[in-house]
Amino acid sequence: MTAPVTTRSSADLIRAEEPVLAHNYHPLPVVVARAEGTWVEDVEGRRYLDMLAGYSALNFGHRHPALIEAAHRQLDRLTLTSRAFHNDKLAEFAERLARLTGLDMVLPMNTGAEAVESGIKVARKWAYEVKGVPADQATIVVAAENFHGRTTTIVSFSTDETARQGFGPFTPGFRIVPYNDLAALEAAVDETTAAVLLEPIQGEAGVLIPDDGYLTGVRELTRRKGCLFIADEIQSGLGRTGRTLAVEHEAVVPDVLLLGKALGGGIVPVSAVVARRDVLGVLRPGEHGSTFGGNPLAAAVGTAVVELLETGEFQRRATELGVVLRGGLSALVGKGVLGFRARGLWAGVDIDPAVGTGREIGERLLREGVLVKDTHGSTIRLAPPLTITADELTGALGALEKVLA
Repeated sequence: MTAPVTTRSSADLIRAEEPVLAHNYHPLPVVVARAEGTWVEDVEGRRYLDMLAGYSALNFGHRHPALIEAAHRQLDRLTLTSRAFHNDKLAEFAERLARLTGLDMVLPMNTGAEAVESGIKVARKWAYEVKGVPADQATIVVAAENFHGRTTTIVSFSTDETARQGFGPFTPGFRIVPYNDLAALEAAVDETTAAVLLEPIQGEAGVLIPDDGYLTGVRELTRRKGCLFIADEIQSGLGRTGRTLAVEHEAVVPDVLLLGKALGGGIVPVSAVVARRDVLGVLRPGEHGSTFGGNPLAAAVGTAVVELLETGEFQRRATELGVVLRGGLSALVGKGVLGFRARGLWAGVDIDPAVGTGREIGERLLREGVLVKDTHGSTIRLAPPLTITADELTGALGALEKVLA
C-alpha cells in the first residue's frame, strides 16, 4: 500500500456522506482507501487489521493476486453479454462449482439476497410441479433469528423487528420455528411444505452453532417428509468454517445450496443456487433470470475462487488457525468475555455489558488498529480473511484483551 489517494480527510468524507447517502448503515468512523491481504489503510495512511472480511465476502483477503489477475485478464476481453447470448466463461464456472459442491446444476445470480429469492422461487416451482402441492399453497419452513437478506420477501420471515418494521405488508407462505429444535421443525412440516431453509450456522444472530446431529436430523426429516433442504451457506460456506461448506461437518448434502459473498472474491458480486438436476430442472426459459447473472467477468472471478478452494489450502488454514482463535478467546472468558461460539475462523463473542456494548468495543478496537463489527447488543463477530497469519490473529486477540481491560 502507498500514500493516501485523496486530499479530503476522513472526517470530511464522513460529513460529506450525511446529506447525500441513505442512512441504512451505521459504520465505524474509518474511511478505507486502500487494502491488500488482511490489512486496510484509511485516507490518512493509518493501517488496520481487517477482522471482518466483508462478512466473509473477503475470505481470500483483499486483492488476492490470483483473483485480481483473473479479473484483469477478463476485463481486457469481455465483461457482459447478458444471458441473451452464451459466453465462453460460464460453462467452466458452472462445471467446477457443481463439482466442488457435489451437486448437479448451477443458477448464477449476483447478490446473496438474489440467491435466496431464487432458491425460494425454485422450491415453490418444484413443490407444484414435482411434489404436487396445490397451486399457491406451498410453504417454506425457516428458523427464528435467521438472516437471509433484506428484500421484502426475505424480511417477511425475519424475526428481527428492525428489519421488518415499516416494510409490510409481508409475503405469506413461511413458517418460523426455533433454530436447533428438530421437534418444532417436524411439527411445522406438512404436505404443503416445499422446503426447509436454514443457515447451517446463523451468522447475523451471533455465530450460533447448532447441536451436533441437528443438520443430520434436518436432512433425514426433509427426506422422510418429501421436501427440500435448502442450506444458506452465503456466510458460512467457501472455507470459512474449515470445510468447503459448513454442512460438511456432518457429511450432509442438501438438495439446494445458496452461495454468495466469497464466491466473488471481494471483486464483483457473484452468487449462485446450486442444486440437484431434478430441482433446478423445473426452470424453463423466461421464468427467471438476471441481466448480470453469469456475466463473463463474474464467471472468470468465480472460477478463480473455485480453483483456490480446490487446493484445500484455505480450508486447512481455517481449521488450524481456528485452534488459535478458540484458544485466545478461551483465555478471555471471565475477563470481559462472557462466552463465545467459534468454528474455523468465525466466532461470535459475547462481551460483558459492564465492559461495554459491542459497538463500544468495536470503536475501542478501531483505535487499536483492528476492525470488527458488533451485532445484537454486546456481541461482536470475528471473521478475518482466511489468509491471516497466526501472528496477526494473536495480535488481534491481544488488542481485544487490551480494550476489555
